[in-house]
Amino acid sequence: MSRRIPPLLAVRAFEAAARQASFSKAAEELFVTPGAVGHQIKLLEASLGVKLFERGPRSVALTDVGRRYFGEVQAVLERLEICSEDVRRTAQSNEVTLTAMPSFVTRWLMPRLGRFQASNPDVEVRLLASVPPVDFSRDRVDLAIRLGAGNYPAMQAVEIMREYFLPVASEAVAARVGAKGGPTRLFEAGLLHDEYEVRIPDQIDWPRWARMRFGNSVADAKWSRGMHFSHSYLTLDAATAGQGVAMASSVLAGTALMEGSLLPLDERWLPGPYAYRLLYPRDRPPSERVERLAQWIEAEARAFLEGLNKRFKLPMG
Repeated sequence: MSRRIPPLLAVRAFEAAARQASFSKAAEELFVTPGAVGHQIKLLEASLGVKLFERGPRSVALTDVGRRYFGEVQAVLERLEICSEDVRRTAQSNEVTLTAMPSFVTRWLMPRLGRFQASNPDVEVRLLASVPPVDFSRDRVDLAIRLGAGNYPAMQAVEIMREYFLPVASEAVAARVGAKGGPTRLFEAGLLHDEYEVRIPDQIDWPRWARMRFGNSVADAKWSRGMHFSHSYLTLDAATAGQGVAMASSVLAGTALMEGSLLPLDERWLPGPYAYRLLYPRDRPPSERVERLAQWIEAEARAFLEGLNKRFKLPMG
């Protein structure tokens, strides 16, 4: 079935004339004569069966229906401009722009990204560490990684890793706390807290972990004491430096646990409520380079989880 679209030249002439409130200024912008602009607008009015302008001896003004149509046309042309620029940029550049949260970038992605670059020298990765919800058109982003419950309207979402939590510390602090340190020893070591980059409810923090591990024997207020950090990677850096005990995500602390720079203080991993997902714009098919980077991230995530599960037996499934 053919689309009932009005002449695009006429639509462009109308948008320019409406924005400039002048046929003459629209003609200058479009490099045509005022008569040509007037002719195109008459064609558009005939196509739509409505009057778009009130024409005076020396001025023109939009009718009520013309004002409504102008608003819709502007939105369509702006969207066309954005998606055309996206296509142009993709065709002319080897760059792929990826956005992820700062702690994920620092603790998981950055140590691995060199492997992708080494095997894909034709892809120029542009990495943005950011927290807010992604807007692919506004931010000129090709691919995103976000932590959440999975509600991403207008996006394709692929889950890559779920989170699990337990307390961790440096070797020296772990020796003082003991493998099954109770509240008193944990308090003495000093609790380190995340002020989560994404304000999401029900995330596993010290008070929630304590209620699950020890019941209500110690008030939440005591479990909230200690040093607080704006990002999870800072909390884990502090734990590695021996400044206390951190409540750690399997994703963010997993490499340090496998390398031994952090040690687990409990055998029981508590499942978190959220997962990391790869996000794509639903209305824009990914380029071959974007797909290559996404597939590499998925493969790295699988290998990471297999290694972590083999060593620490995560409660996956």
